[in-house]
Amino acid sequence: FKQLFAQITNPPIDSIREEIVTSAETRLGSEGNLLNPEPTACRRVELKWPVLTNEEFGKIRRTNLPGLKTGVLPILFRVTRGEKGLAKSMEELSAMARRMIEEEEVNVLILSDRGVTREFAPIPSLLAVAGLHHYLIREGLRTRVSLVLETGDAREVHHFALLIGYGCSAINPYVAFETIDDMIREGLLTGIDHKKACANFVKAGSKGVVKVMSKMGISAIQSYRGAQVFEALGLRQDVVDHYFTWTPSRVGGIGLDVIAQEVLLRHRAAYPERAVESHVLPVGGIYQWRSSGEAHLFTPESVHALQKAVRTNNKTAYQNYARLINEQGAALCTLRSLLELKPAETAVPLSEVEPAESIMRRFKTGAMSYGSISQEAHETLAIAMNRIGGKSNTGEGGEDRRRYEPIKLGESLASRLGRDRIESDIALVEGDSLKSKIKQVASGRFGVTAEYLASAEQIQIKMAQGAKPGEGGQLPGKKVSEYIALLRYSTPGVELISPPPHHDIYSIEDLAQLIHDLKNANTRASISVKLVSEDGVGTVAAGVAKAKADHVTISGHDGGSGASPWSSIKHAGTPWELGLAETQQTLVLNRLRGRIVVQVDGQMKTGRDVVIGAMLGADEFGFATAPLVVEGCIMMRKCHLNTCPVGVATQDPVLRRKFQGKPEHVINFFFFVAEEARQIMAELGVRTINELIGRADLLDTKKGIEHWKARGLDFSRIFHLPDIPADVPRYNTESQDHGLEKALDHRLIELAQPALERGEKVSIDMPIRNINRTAGTMLSGEIARKYGHD
Repeated sequence: FKQLFAQITNPPIDSIREEIVTSAETRLGSEGNLLNPEPTACRRVELKWPVLTNEEFGKIRRTNLPGLKTGVLPILFRVTRGEKGLAKSMEELSAMARRMIEEEEVNVLILSDRGVTREFAPIPSLLAVAGLHHYLIREGLRTRVSLVLETGDAREVHHFALLIGYGCSAINPYVAFETIDDMIREGLLTGIDHKKACANFVKAGSKGVVKVMSKMGISAIQSYRGAQVFEALGLRQDVVDHYFTWTPSRVGGIGLDVIAQEVLLRHRAAYPERAVESHVLPVGGIYQWRSSGEAHLFTPESVHALQKAVRTNNKTAYQNYARLINEQGAALCTLRSLLELKPAETAVPLSEVEPAESIMRRFKTGAMSYGSISQEAHETLAIAMNRIGGKSNTGEGGEDRRRYEPIKLGESLASRLGRDRIESDIALVEGDSLKSKIKQVASGRFGVTAEYLASAEQIQIKMAQGAKPGEGGQLPGKKVSEYIALLRYSTPGVELISPPPHHDIYSIEDLAQLIHDLKNANTRASISVKLVSEDGVGTVAAGVAKAKADHVTISGHDGGSGASPWSSIKHAGTPWELGLAETQQTLVLNRLRGRIVVQVDGQMKTGRDVVIGAMLGADEFGFATAPLVVEGCIMMRKCHLNTCPVGVATQDPVLRRKFQGKPEHVINFFFFVAEEARQIMAELGVRTINELIGRADLLDTKKGIEHWKARGLDFSRIFHLPDIPADVPRYNTESQDHGLEKALDHRLIELAQPALERGEKVSIDMPIRNINRTAGTMLSGEIARKYGHD
């Protein structure tokens, strides 16, 4: 190498390459020449997609390529062994794999659940893949073999993403293809043949995996395979340690016996003791409510109860709605439904509890852009929140500048907004405001101008979103009307997608600079950072506090988005109870809690949710889906199609005319929520929200839970109170020091007064140094505040 380096100024390229190649061949042998590979030296099969059709999988199964030897491992367990049979079969699977690798020199292991009969049930494919993957790692054998899966239980993008994330190289979801064939035979799929339909499924599934990878900032599937960038919800620690090693699991949950029990329940349904003429598969109801499907909190009954309560201002109807949500029956849809409050031995009089008007000032509506929801729905929320002293959020879609000034006496929506606003019977009063006090800034910067920022009371940086963490905003082209395109500085009919949030914030230093930039753009506004509940969010929140944000939002995985496809709003993020508790504990331990306001959101629906949110550490509370239901949403799940039949999440003028929501309805809802919270606070012996914040010791695991999957849950991490001195604050008590007094702009604004006051031309000539961060921004904010976009 010294000789080669000496020739680098005028290198004889061919002789250098020949010498390197000769050296490589000597070390590696001709079959392993990395610099001159030959087809015969290949020991890998390159696949276009990680999802394989039956025909593609058959080629791998029957391969006779030199150096590639396949072996099939059945992932089945005998039904007669019962629940213990699953654990025994996993041990046998590992032993069989070891024997194939060491004795038979197999280097492609095919895990297959074909062969299910009345006597044999399938091992869940993720358990089989992850368990074998980690067994081989522990035994030092993993790099000698690839894992390929032939399974009937994988059918969705999330299933494929999990299997690859836990070590699988390729997946053949054969039941999905059989289902496609059946749909073609039944006439449910028309105008397409088997080959094209299966190819479409493979393409969609594989592109979905790529999208999941991109959410995590991973660009190569080799980097994603085995990375297991997941958190387990509801798995017992011994199961995680043995089969899903190194996966975070914070609340415990079910063991292998319950997993086996669930498999056997499905197996008995497939092989009933008494023959039936026809068997209809359950509809599931995961994405949309079904009467016989998965439990949802918003059902036709609860939606009707809520809308009746707010439209008639009926307290009894609201109590009926709150009972449906809070008790949840046997459904237990949320972690907080498994918690109970510890009442005080002596309750305090309700009259001594903080008034509802004060509590309502802590309420916010979610970041739902005008575009994802209709103009009428967006403005109605703004009017209502401004009346109660709360805050509405623009979302990342910009805002019409005509909404900034308060309403004057006798002014109507039509006269203020012109033809853009559908006529309605909303009665405005003098001083009403259509302005959203929270202005969001996302990576797409849609509609972000100096005037937009200058009109804010709070500017929110969208680092992540609970509904679909890792993705930017997404507005389908059919929802981009001329008016929306005008506000977003875009083109009508063209889909608008923000890059993923990590596109423009690579480090905490980047975030700190953006916080400083926005604070300079509007010195009167507080700066918020929106994060998503996930393992480690507490550390991120601590960094956000050190970066001098005034406010942080912890957004839960629940909820949806009026613009996002269904596949984006499931299986991402965690319940806000976990992220909020971790954030509170981390901030308190690092003595940062007093410097920052913490907000929580994610399917907040009742006063009980507010109280539990405060106990786990929140100062403020965000509501999104519930206010939309109050405005008339009936949960049709058609938001992304622009066909909302009640005018809430559509830009179709005909459908928008069906909008019936009023600010009074929204105000009634928040008043009921605040009054419910006050009632609970009185029972707890607490007089103010501040006294309640961080009091996780007032929570306990609910007694008498009979659900067979809930018995192993452990909430000790949620209930944990950091051991700190009494003088360390548990809630926001001070303001951040942004160091704005050092800004060069104070002098610039002073010198620019003739221009600001009288419109005279001003030329400023003065030195500037690299310590003068964000120069000119504060001056821009002053101009925007005085003259607007003009």
